[in-house]
Amino acid sequence: MAAHLTGALEAVLAGADTADLHRATRRLIEVYRSGAPQSEPVLRDPVSTLAYAAYRMPATHAAVSTALRLAGGADPEMGSQLRSLVDLGGGTGAASWAVAEAAPLLERIDVLDSSGDALALGERIARHGPPPLVGARWSRASVRAGLELPRADLVGLGYLLGELEPPLRTVALEAAEAATDRVLVVEPGTPRGFAAVLAARDQLVGHGWHVLAPCPQDGPCPVAARAGDWCHFSARLDRTALHRRLKDGARSYEDEKLAFVLAVRHRPSSRPAARVLRHPFTRKGLVRLEVCRSDGSAGTEVVTRRDRDAYRAARDIRWGDTWP
Repeated sequence: MAAHLTGALEAVLAGADTADLHRATRRLIEVYRSGAPQSEPVLRDPVSTLAYAAYRMPATHAAVSTALRLAGGADPEMGSQLRSLVDLGGGTGAASWAVAEAAPLLERIDVLDSSGDALALGERIARHGPPPLVGARWSRASVRAGLELPRADLVGLGYLLGELEPPLRTVALEAAEAATDRVLVVEPGTPRGFAAVLAARDQLVGHGWHVLAPCPQDGPCPVAARAGDWCHFSARLDRTALHRRLKDGARSYEDEKLAFVLAVRHRPSSRPAARVLRHPFTRKGLVRLEVCRSDGSAGTEVVTRRDRDAYRAARDIRWGDTWP
């Protein structure tokens, strides 16, 4: 987690009752682990919202930061092209923090959420952030028929679609499509989260959009065709002392699994040949990679020392990177 977000959270959470936060965190963990769309607001009071910020903001921030980093491998200029963001379902603004860090020229942020408590807390936290966050607009909005969003260079839907019933997922995506040329969807890296991302990918591609990341092509997902498999990536984040206490954790870090898709309205001028789907397996003189390819296939590639340049590159490759 970025140091300045850590500092912002510590400043806002100072003096909060840890026992109350712990109880609220346990409830939130149970709700989110169920994975089911919610019939009532999850953040239903100020204590729940504080607990959410303390235990979920770091993970959401890390996941969106990782998605943006991996997308940057396909479009290195994206960060310099983003000057406005709409963070739909943005809650306390974790995704907005991630985009503000990745886009140095970002000027305007609109955070929209159905929870007034989340928006109020997010605005307090943002006062400790960089200028685009300090000046962000925090507006109450629910995903419903007729939803209209401000125009922006990027619309982000972070950990939102999985909380909606399928018809409302369609509404949220259609509103995003009408407001931008770039849509980023991030969900938990679980089979259920991947299913929500895959449905969003199908809708966007079906409307003529193009996948920029992680897929190197717009055709059917080859991973989805494999029984029991799903496409996901991993973001490592440091845990603060409070974070460990709230989650009853002993480790100083945790790994947040994520699934995502970044789609663009206009066909990219180029795309990578492949994307690494798992941790590379390395042994002396050999690197084995599981990759998704631009021809619509997915499979294993073995790189040996005989191919000196490829082997040198493969030794440095990470899960999620483009290849070659």
